[in-house]
Amino acid sequence: MGTNIHIQNKIVLITGGTGGIGKQTALALAKMGARVIVTGRNKPNGEAAVSELKQLSGNQQIDLLTADLSTQTGLAAPERQLTEDRIESNFAVNVITPFMLTHLLMDRLKSSSSARVVTLTGGEHPAKIEVDNLQAERSFMGLNTYSHAKLIMMAVMYEFAQRMQGTNVTINVCYPGQASTRMTQSVTPQMAPFILRLLWPLFKLATRADGGQSAAKASRSSVYLASSTEVEGINGKYFDTNSKMVNWPMPVLDPSTRQHLWVMVEKLSRISYTKD
Repeated sequence: MGTNIHIQNKIVLITGGTGGIGKQTALALAKMGARVIVTGRNKPNGEAAVSELKQLSGNQQIDLLTADLSTQTGLAAPERQLTEDRIESNFAVNVITPFMLTHLLMDRLKSSSSARVVTLTGGEHPAKIEVDNLQAERSFMGLNTYSHAKLIMMAVMYEFAQRMQGTNVTINVCYPGQASTRMTQSVTPQMAPFILRLLWPLFKLATRADGGQSAAKASRSSVYLASSTEVEGINGKYFDTNSKMVNWPMPVLDPSTRQHLWVMVEKLSRISYTKD
């Protein structure tokens, strides 16, 4: 991996930075000298996390931004539920939120000499994007619905990256791998695909609380994409758990599907994005 001078004195906003992979990402980047802002809905818990991050990193430039992004990043809902905007919760958190946040920050990002957007995917990517079941209108299948939403997010952010070509803003996606987080610990057998139910004891063993060790390991790819000089100017790429550039899932590469998703996301977020 390259050196980490890119991140020194840079401002980094991390959603879900008060726990799990987000918190470990915040810690690693703070240790590198970045000014870190983490989001959280619960102010007391967020302040406690920021205090701990400052102590562990030795960096006092860590702030809390109290914000409601519908729920914690990486939501995996146990049943179909709608947000107050009448959007299915998995779709709202994992698709709409990254799009909206990137759009709302775009002027700030463009004012930087070099800006990076890093989005985390997750789950087991399905073989196709079901355009007639984007918000689980036909069927809700727990973790499968979560994985579907993450795949949709990848397609939307891939399309966003294409629109960033020729600018100072890069958009990339990474897969962190499995980690013990509040989300994985909250998964129930009813939310899991059939094959995972058969392996349920092993899954629970792999996701038991471990003091953040697995989350720290899972944060390596996002830390790399945020900090390494090796990826300066790299845009529209997908990276695996080892921070290696790999092929996008095939459904992401279908331009007609991406265009359909882009129009829908603009409509649902009430945003009409233009490059200039």
